[in-house]
Amino acid sequence: MKRRDFLTTSTLVTAGLTTLLATSCNTDTPKTTDPATTTDVIPGFELDETTISELQDKMSSGKYTSEQITKLYLDRIEAIDKKGPLLNSVIELNPDALIIAKAMDEERKAGKIRGLLHGIPVLIKDNINTADKMQTTAGSLAMEGHIAANDSFVVKQLRRAGAVILGKTNLSEWANFRSNHSSSGWSSRGGQTKNPYILDHNPCGSSSGSGVAVAANLCAVAVGTETDGSVTCPASVNGIVGLKPTVGLVSRSGIIPISATQDTAGPMGRTVKDVAILLGAITGADTADAITKESEGKSLTDYTKFLDANGLKGKRIGIDKKPQGDNQYMHALIKKAIDTLKQQGAEIVEIEYFDAIGKLGDAEFEVMQYEFKDGLNKYLAASNAKVKTLADVIAFNKSNEDKAMPYFKQETLESSEKKAGLDNKEYKEALAKSHTGSKKILDDVMNQNKLDAICGLTMGPACSIDMIYGDRWGDVFLTMPAAVSGYPHLSVPCGLVYALPVGISFFGPAYSEPVLLSIAYAYEQASKNRVVPNFKKAFLS
Repeated sequence: MKRRDFLTTSTLVTAGLTTLLATSCNTDTPKTTDPATTTDVIPGFELDETTISELQDKMSSGKYTSEQITKLYLDRIEAIDKKGPLLNSVIELNPDALIIAKAMDEERKAGKIRGLLHGIPVLIKDNINTADKMQTTAGSLAMEGHIAANDSFVVKQLRRAGAVILGKTNLSEWANFRSNHSSSGWSSRGGQTKNPYILDHNPCGSSSGSGVAVAANLCAVAVGTETDGSVTCPASVNGIVGLKPTVGLVSRSGIIPISATQDTAGPMGRTVKDVAILLGAITGADTADAITKESEGKSLTDYTKFLDANGLKGKRIGIDKKPQGDNQYMHALIKKAIDTLKQQGAEIVEIEYFDAIGKLGDAEFEVMQYEFKDGLNKYLAASNAKVKTLADVIAFNKSNEDKAMPYFKQETLESSEKKAGLDNKEYKEALAKSHTGSKKILDDVMNQNKLDAICGLTMGPACSIDMIYGDRWGDVFLTMPAAVSGYPHLSVPCGLVYALPVGISFFGPAYSEPVLLSIAYAYEQASKNRVVPNFKKAFLS
C-alpha cells in the first residue's frame, strides 16, 4: 500500500480512531479574516475566544454562573451549528447539561470548587461512553440507540473535575476506519461536518466535530481521540491546539477502540493553557486499562506549571532536513516558524528520520486491522448495542446500504474481519516492525542529537469535501511518527495558507508532555497565530 493511500485510509485516525486519519493566546485579541467573505451574517458571541481561566474569573466575580455560560454555548450551537453555516459538528446535545451546570453553581455557592474545570462546558467525541441519556455510536447507524451502561474513565474524570458535558461531537464514522475512500468528518448517523474557515473544505478526522466545535467557539474545550492523526490533524486544519498524549497517560476504557497499541484520548482547545488544564483532568491510572499503570509516577494533575513564555530558551529542536512537500507557501510558513523558534532561544538541528518511519506504514495498518477486530468484538460483546460483533456491523451496513453507505463502502471493516487473532505470526511481526521499530528510530535520532523535541508542519491546508471520491490530502503530514511509537504529539496554530489554517507539530519521547507544553506555549505566545474562523462559504467565493 502506498503511503498516501494509507494516509487517507488509516493514518488520519483517532483514539478511537484511525485512518489518518477570548483570545487565542490568553488575553490578546486574535487576528481575524475579512468578514465580507462570510456565508451569512454570523451573530456576535459574547464568549468568543474566552479561555477557561477567563470563564472561571467570570464565575468567581458573579458576572456569570455556569448555568448561564452553558446556556450561552447551547444557544451558540443552535445558532451556527444547526443553523447558519450549518457546521454540523455536534451530533447530540446533553439534555442534562443545564442541570449539571446548576449543580456546579450550587457547589460554588457552598464554597466547594473542584478545580479549574468546575462549571466549564466541554464537548466529547461520540466514541466515548457516557452512562446518561446520550448515545455512544462512533457515528454509525449500526450503533444507533446504544446507551452505554457505564461512563468511560475519561468521562468519570471530567465529572469528578466538575466539567459540564455539553454533548457529543460528530466524527469520521468508526473513527475513519471504515473505507479507503472516506470523507473525513462524515458519519452515517451525523452527516458531514464542515471546516469553519471555508465551509466546503474538510475538517479532517476523525475528531472532526471536536476540532470544529472548539474553533467555532461552541464550547470551551473538547475531547477527541487519536490512533494516527485524529486529534492533531483536526487541530491543525481548524486552527486550534490539540495534544495526542503518550499512550498510557489517559485511559481508553469505555472508548470504542481501533488499536490497543496506538489509541488514546486527547484534549483540544484554542490555547495551549486550556489544553494543559484539560489534560490534567483526564489523566490517571485505571485498573480497566492495564497500560495506564505505566504512567504511575509520570502522570500529573496540573500541567499548567510548565507553561513558560521562555520555554524555548536552550531547547534543541530537530527538523527533518528534507523539505515538507513542494508548496512555496508551506515552505515560507515553516521558515517563519523556525525563525520564531530561533528568536526565542531554541537551537535548530537538522536530522533525518521521516523517510525511515514512512516505510512502516503497511505494518502499522496491518496492526490496526488485527487490533480493531479484536478490540471492537470485545467492546461490542459487553455493550448494550444491537450489534455484537464486527461481522454484525458489516452485515447491518450491507442490509442498509442506501442509508449506511450512500457514498463510500466498508473495505477496511471487511479486511479487518478477515484477520486472525492476536496470536497470529503476521500480527506479531507487524507490531514489532511498526511499534518497536518506530520507537528505536525516534529514540536513536533524539539521543544522538540530544533533542528536546522534533518539529515540523502538522498537515497541509484542508482539502475540499468530497463524499463521493473521498479525501485528497497532500504531501505534508507529520502524524505517523508519534502515532506508531505511542509518543506524545502536540499541534499548535502556525499560520494560514490559502486562508486555511496550518499547524506546527512538536513531539518527543514517552511522557515528555511537560517539555512539549512548555515549548508549544513559548511558541504560541511569541507567534500569536490563532485566527478566528469567518465561515467563508466556498474556496472560490
